[in-house]
Amino acid sequence: MNKFLILVCVLMLFLGCVKNKEIDPTVQIITAPTEGNSAQPFLFSNERTLMSWIENEKDSLYTLKYAEFLNEKWDSARTIVTGTNWFVNWADFPAIAENNSLLLTHFLQMSAEGTYTYDIRMKLSAGTRNSWRDDFLLHDDKTKSEHGFVTMLPYRETSFFATWLDGRNTVGGEKHGANGAMTLRAAEVTSNGIVIDELELDAKTCDCCQTGAAITKNGPVVVYRDRSDDEIRDIYITRKVDSIWSKPKPVFSDNWKIAGCPVNGPRVDAIDNILGVIWYTGANEVPRVKLAFSKNSGVTFNEPIVIDEVLTIGRVDVALIDKNNAIVSWITSQDFKTVLKAMKVNLEGEKGKEIVVSEMNPSRASGFPQLEIVNNSALFAWTTILNDRSTITTATISLTDF
Repeated sequence: MNKFLILVCVLMLFLGCVKNKEIDPTVQIITAPTEGNSAQPFLFSNERTLMSWIENEKDSLYTLKYAEFLNEKWDSARTIVTGTNWFVNWADFPAIAENNSLLLTHFLQMSAEGTYTYDIRMKLSAGTRNSWRDDFLLHDDKTKSEHGFVTMLPYRETSFFATWLDGRNTVGGEKHGANGAMTLRAAEVTSNGIVIDELELDAKTCDCCQTGAAITKNGPVVVYRDRSDDEIRDIYITRKVDSIWSKPKPVFSDNWKIAGCPVNGPRVDAIDNILGVIWYTGANEVPRVKLAFSKNSGVTFNEPIVIDEVLTIGRVDVALIDKNNAIVSWITSQDFKTVLKAMKVNLEGEKGKEIVVSEMNPSRASGFPQLEIVNNSALFAWTTILNDRSTITTATISLTDF
């Protein structure tokens, strides 16, 4: 073999190694059940593992669909609702939850001509195909303002807990915070589609960061990005204990002062009294992703663990494997590329290896990747952008590979 051929072989071997380094070989791509132009995936896993998403069929016609993950693959897609006057956004998107065969989902519908004047409309199903009931409003105000960033969880035997950002005090909706502050609210949704016990949890929050919630052994907790009068926008927690919601307090005081919303909300997961909260902060002009554990349902937290910094983008998620370990995911920059990463972290702060799940489109259109623990694997879903079209990609990684 001459020197030229040897050089070519070495170069091909090198390029092959680089390619394998980009996407970890432990990532197993699962064919998604989507069709056409699809985006805004949301994963839910409890007794069943579900994914909801939006498909754009033509012009402004949108369809909300879902599918179930069974035997390591997705079953066929099912249609929930179709509409033309929806608010469709990369950061504020529908979700789905299940409780004892009952399904609850929501979508966002424009209520007026303002950019951010939209309502949260919910739909219930008995869990059988094409059994969705007429939709209803989650909130009881009739203001033409912003309502969104919903988190829904199974609650009690046949009801659901819901929390959301509510702009009823802003009025108008043409501009975030036009005449008042965004609020955080919560309610319970019964199996009959009746909204009960609605109340305000915080009178002033960040305008468009996602909410997060979990059900601990002591009751529901909600995490969100707060907003002080001095524009400090740190992650706060409030807990429901013995029917009373606690006064909101910081998960950790980053003291991030920022004049606008970073559109980068926290995520939380719980097993009994163990709680894991992950979030993004830009305090001190250094972007960081942090994770904090609580051993008492959020009363106190351990010192935060820095997951990523400097080049991180955020868009985080967390899922507890057990009471001692969690899988986290986030978007960051690496080798001049935008990538989705995942890592195992334990309560003592020990971090496992970083796994590159996928290369990502750096634009907002790539949305917020999703993470859930299913059986002995971590299940991921994210939006892939190719030739100005979006599709949803799903994948699994065995927990033994972290």
